[in-house]
Amino acid sequence: MTNPSPWRATVLTLFPEMFPGPLGVSLAGRALASGLWELEARDIRASATDRHRSVDDTPAGGGPGMVLRADILAAAIDAAEIGQDLSKRRPRLLMSPRGRPLTQARVVELAQGLGPLIVCGRFEGVDQRVIDGRGLEEVSIGDYVLSGGEIAAMALIDACVRLLPGVMGKEASGTEESFSDGLLEYPQYTRPQLFEGVPIPQTLTSGDHAKVAAWRRAESEALTAARRPDLRTKAPNQTSGQKTPKSTTDG
Repeated sequence: MTNPSPWRATVLTLFPEMFPGPLGVSLAGRALASGLWELEARDIRASATDRHRSVDDTPAGGGPGMVLRADILAAAIDAAEIGQDLSKRRPRLLMSPRGRPLTQARVVELAQGLGPLIVCGRFEGVDQRVIDGRGLEEVSIGDYVLSGGEIAAMALIDACVRLLPGVMGKEASGTEESFSDGLLEYPQYTRPQLFEGVPIPQTLTSGDHAKVAAWRRAESEALTAARRPDLRTKAPNQTSGQKTPKSTTDG
């Protein structure tokens, strides 16, 4: 479905100067410059009410670090949504290591929508009351902790933007992307034909498209079984020769 306006990512952060960052180059950057999508980075401190523009306070119950205040963040979220049609409210995401893991299926859903509002946490976390009160969906990009949510937000946005119509250099079906069918990508090769004594697999230069497809499928299955067997258990039953995942790396 085509949206009446470009897909839009609104990011709430204490460091708006970090954006667009990597999103301003390559495929995402070209698409941003051409108006295929929009990016808005809003400073959470703009909603602070004291002269020091304070946004955090000590954790209730004690402990190290500071916590992002509920009242300040809630005000920032509300300000970002002024004038929006509430019947078409965009997803509200909080980048968090305790969130649900981001999957390609969720990326596809987000790319097909209006675009998310993304909160980037800092310090020791975010007051739970604003998470509950503003319906923030906690999303994780991996089992590790970053200094803040900005890098995670960039990863999520990049994953979505590359799926938007007109962004990819070639027409690409979401059903052919890595992880879409529970498999990792097969190995890739290009010139030279012989590198340090190792040739390109003969099947790939045979010109037999059916054999190439079967080889790629077999390689994807073997790699997934060795490296990510958890993905394989979720994969739909497909036979060799069907479409296989394409690269997730774009230049």
